[in-house]
Amino acid sequence: MHYAYGIRAILLRCAGFNHVHLETAEELGLFVANVPAYSPEAVAEFAVALIQTLNRKTHRAYNRVREGNFNIEGLLGNTLHGKTVGIVGVGRIGLAAARIFHGFGCRLLAHDPFAGEEFRPYGTLVDLDTLLQESHIVSLHCPLTEETKHLINEETLERIRPGSLLVNTSRGGLIDSTAVIQALKTRQLGGLALDVYEAEGELFYNDHSGEIIDDDVLMRLMTFPNVLICGHQGFFTREALEEIAEVTLGNLSDLAAARSCKNSLVTEGHVLVPLDAEPVRL
Repeated sequence: MHYAYGIRAILLRCAGFNHVHLETAEELGLFVANVPAYSPEAVAEFAVALIQTLNRKTHRAYNRVREGNFNIEGLLGNTLHGKTVGIVGVGRIGLAAARIFHGFGCRLLAHDPFAGEEFRPYGTLVDLDTLLQESHIVSLHCPLTEETKHLINEETLERIRPGSLLVNTSRGGLIDSTAVIQALKTRQLGGLALDVYEAEGELFYNDHSGEIIDDDVLMRLMTFPNVLICGHQGFFTREALEEIAEVTLGNLSDLAAARSCKNSLVTEGHVLVPLDAEPVRL
């Protein structure tokens, strides 16, 4: 094991771990742990907020009224009650979203090859094509893996119900942004709400208001009146931050005490080393 910089652990304050090469971390004897669930309701509620903002155009209404314009032309939306909502991924966050949409009186479909029985009280598990073809709203709540990268692409967008709304509060790489732009231009897609973006790494969480942003794809998306983009804030509630901090420190405590950690993402036999062990200088 080599600790050239005295590093023993990579503590992820999130559920996703696609940005860490776990095999390499394990080879180096590094401890890697995540926070698999933190207030799933926070992200689910934000997804619904984005959908309703996009659907009822409250962001545009707010700006109009601030300027003294009370005209409601162009603000026509749709009632959610009775509409079909397709949820891709029914883990903790997807289930929380299902409960909310169920409360709105929506018909629910879900696609998840690993789904258990928890979703069945709210709707029907179907294949992805059926979900896309029948849903007025499609909400993504699945992890980013080799299988799910660009899950929403040119081919799947051709099969989506014309005029439907798409919301992504999960991982930006689930959507092929170029394909989505084309679907918006042809009116195949009725609207898009994003809290994540596949090339967000150099942009999100920083203030670029005084700079020229040279991401042409993102800039093109922002020109559409039926596109709503936020800066990856779905998790950002007090309750979620408290839970993230508690679980992260708990993961570190497990390592320090050489205990098994339920949130470890690597084989722990490689990393159960006291934190006060002398680093090996390369």
